[in-house]
Amino acid sequence: MAELPITTTAREEAKSIAQLYVVMYSLAARVAPSKRLVPQLLENVEIARTYLAEGTYPAAMFDFVKSKYKEGLPWEETRDAIYERYQVDQADGYDITSQDLYCNGCFAAGINFASSPVSFFYGEGDLKETIKIGALTGWDSDNPTATWGGMLGFIIGKKGVKKEFNRSFSKTFYIHRTRIGFENDSYDSFTNMALKGIRIADHVVINDLDARIDEKSDQWIIPAEKK
Repeated sequence: MAELPITTTAREEAKSIAQLYVVMYSLAARVAPSKRLVPQLLENVEIARTYLAEGTYPAAMFDFVKSKYKEGLPWEETRDAIYERYQVDQADGYDITSQDLYCNGCFAAGINFASSPVSFFYGEGDLKETIKIGALTGWDSDNPTATWGGMLGFIIGKKGVKKEFNRSFSKTFYIHRTRIGFENDSYDSFTNMALKGIRIADHVVINDLDARIDEKSDQWIIPAEKK
C-alpha cells in the first residue's frame, strides 16, 4: 500500500528509509502498551532493519548508531559522532557534503535518517524523552521526531499521550500552515483522519483478504486461507 506514495517522492536509499518507517508503524500494532515497551520496540526495529540493503549508507548509519547506543555513549556524543562520520568524513558512501548544497544538505533523507535512530534508541520508548532527543539532535529535526513521536503516540493512545503531558490537546489540524490546496478551508480533525485510515484498512482487508466485518463485535473476520 505504501509503495506508490513512497516512490512518488523517493528512490534508492531514500525509498528504503521510508520503507523502514512503514514497517515500524505496521509492527506497532502488535506492541502491547501494558508490557515493557523497549524489548518490543527493539524486536520490531530489527525486523524493519532487514529492509535496508547491506552495503548501503542507511544500513551503515543504522548499525553505527546502534553500536554507539550499546556501548553506552551519551546520545550527545553519538550525535556528534554522526556529524564527524557523515558530514566531515563522508563515510559509507554518503557524499552530500561534496555536493555543496544549501545548509550542507541538512534536509536530506540520509543525514536525517542517521539522526533518527538516536532518538529511537536513546528515547527507550518514552514519548517525551524521544521527542526531546529528536528535536535537540538537530538537522531537519521535525521529521524523525514526528515519526517516532507519532508511532509511540499510536501505541499508547490518546489517553496515554494526554497523561504524558498532563494536558488535553486540540482535535483540529490546520494544514495550510505549511501546505496549500486542501479542502474545507484547510481545516481537518484527527478524528476524521483516523476514520479515513479505518476506511482504507477495511477496504484492503475485505477486498484483498476475502474478509468481512462483524458489525456487532466490530471485528474483522478473516479466513485462514483465501478462496
